[in-house]
Amino acid sequence: MPDYQPMTIHKRLRLRMESLELEKQGKLEEAELLRQQIPMPPWLAKFVKKHMGADFLINNKWNLSEADAEYGPGWLTE
Repeated sequence: MPDYQPMTIHKRLRLRMESLELEKQGKLEEAELLRQQIPMPPWLAKFVKKHMGADFLINNKWNLSEADAEYGPGWLTE
């Protein structure tokens, strides 16, 4: 597995600003897809898994790269 490289704050902010612009244009689905590219914090991913289930995270295609790096690649299905 290649070394984990966290997303820079600049990229996170750019994605968020682009998603806000899409929202203003009424492009809500496109905005959501951009937001989902921003890594979910590991603590939040674990909370969502516990309360909404792993399928919610898998089916909604959230970026779980930070949680995978912190908890290991199999944490979601354990």
